[in-house]
Amino acid sequence: MPTVENASPADDSNPAEATGIASQDWAAASASPQYRAAVVDLLGALAYGELAAFERLAEDAKLAPTLDDKAELAAMASAEFHHFERLRDRLTKIEAEPTAAMEPFAQGVDAFHRQTAPSDWLEGLVKAYVGDSIASDFYREVASHLDTDTRALVLGVLDDTGHGNFAVEKVRAAIEADPRCGGRLALWARRLMGEALSQAQRVVAERDALSTMLVGGVDGMAAGFDLAAVGEMFTRITKAHTKRMAALGLAA
Repeated sequence: MPTVENASPADDSNPAEATGIASQDWAAASASPQYRAAVVDLLGALAYGELAAFERLAEDAKLAPTLDDKAELAAMASAEFHHFERLRDRLTKIEAEPTAAMEPFAQGVDAFHRQTAPSDWLEGLVKAYVGDSIASDFYREVASHLDTDTRALVLGVLDDTGHGNFAVEKVRAAIEADPRCGGRLALWARRLMGEALSQAQRVVAERDALSTMLVGGVDGMAAGFDLAAVGEMFTRITKAHTKRMAALGLAA
């Protein structure tokens, strides 16, 4: 069975190569009000995403065909909630109210989950693997522009909770047992890709401080909103999605 790769092409976390804000700690970087606002947005978006992931995985566990599968998803849900707690605590530590930080993102995340509600166990696994991975790729891209302290936290909470290899194993086994389900799941994964990218694009477009940081504008590395840089980012995310589709045994 192939091993799932979780490394991001945008994981530029080597302190020897980092410049600007990416080379500073939080105490130094947060002197910029715009940067601080961007970080509060980012942590709020991540925190609500982790809370929603916990709720979704706990719900998906009801669809699990075996007790072992149910226990696996319950463990993953627990890991997501621990990630949420770390983000919530960090927001509190930097004197940002967690609920207020999360609220701007709740409607978009909830809409995504309503529009992509799985109809069965296999669709739930593909969603957890494909949808969550696209979101993680997006936030890893953002992490390359963060101060050292915040970057370490973000990359830590984006660590795979175990559902990557679990989903690959279960989906590939299902396709082997019934090749007909491969086409249905491939279509489902393509739909997830479109919805997840649309959500990420909305975040970039609607949150000015976050979008400026994403293209390096906060620490003077870019002037204004660089559409080309954003386009390149989404191209990298799309390529990573194609690799994951192959790992699942699905056509991109």
